Amino acid sequence: MSMSSNKYDVIIIGGGPAGLSAGIYTARARLSTLLIERAAIGGQIINAARVENYPGYTDGVSGVDLTQAMHQQAEKFGVKTLYDEVIGIELSGRQKVVKTPQGDFLAGTVIIAGGAERQKLDVPGEAEFTGKGVSYCATCDGAFFRDKAVAVIGGGNAAVTEALELTKFATKVYIIHRRNEFRAAKIMQEKLLADSRIQPVWDTVVTAIIGDKLVNKVKLHNVTTNKDSELDVSGVFVSVGSQPATDYLKGLLTLDAVGAIVTNDKLETSVPGIFAAGDIRSGSIRQVVGAAGDGAVAAINASKYLSG
Repeated sequence: MSMSSNKYDVIIIGGGPAGLSAGIYTARARLSTLLIERAAIGGQIINAARVENYPGYTDGVSGVDLTQAMHQQAEKFGVKTLYDEVIGIELSGRQKVVKTPQGDFLAGTVIIAGGAERQKLDVPGEAEFTGKGVSYCATCDGAFFRDKAVAVIGGGNAAVTEALELTKFATKVYIIHRRNEFRAAKIMQEKLLADSRIQPVWDTVVTAIIGDKLVNKVKLHNVTTNKDSELDVSGVFVSVGSQPATDYLKGLLTLDAVGAIVTNDKLETSVPGIFAAGDIRSGSIRQVVGAAGDGAVAAINASKYLSG
């Protein structure tokens, strides 16, 4: 693969709202732009059945529809899309070499918008039953649990969203949280607590997932009473947070304690010409509107870097 045929002004890593927004801005600035996405365009927001807090959509919009529209807009202005995984970035003077299994790509500047990966519980049975009752996406897998009891693990916005989505299918939804109150937005908590099909299980952690060929129960430990118990469920939906996808950047960029990329207010990283946007950067508000805003900021400053 010839390096000269794989040279761009800007390479964007990640096809979620941050990366797509960045692409719209760089392409409109007439900068040749390659967007590299390792999985599905849209990032984690595609798991949201309805996004109700993105400006302009008074009745809400699905995560898939929102990000598909963003992608179409980016490609309309000239962004090229490559489905591959970035395995490293190397520096060659002011140029950046972005390495993928399909080959190396050269760019004057890079915008990293790779988002974050769902965290695991790391308990016995989780890996064994992934795809056999353990899931990380209610929108993707909820229909498999029609007329069954399921458990959602977590207490933030994502966990509450998962629980509400599952009421479309399950007869009973337990939401298991290690604290005695949720961290989700109040309006979401009110909706969840008003639904008789959802039962919070407070001050509790999952210690094991049990089944035969499929999940049939979870082992629980109450952190307040120190008592153990079991709960019969057919599905376990894990929603306990996310981890920035930055393993390939260790040793290149400054990362914070949890692995998120440290940036300044221009979204510049510790390496000149490399920017970060969205959930992957330290201090992100982890909201789709914030990610889109980050993408615009990073793109504008990347353009300034190239012209400087």
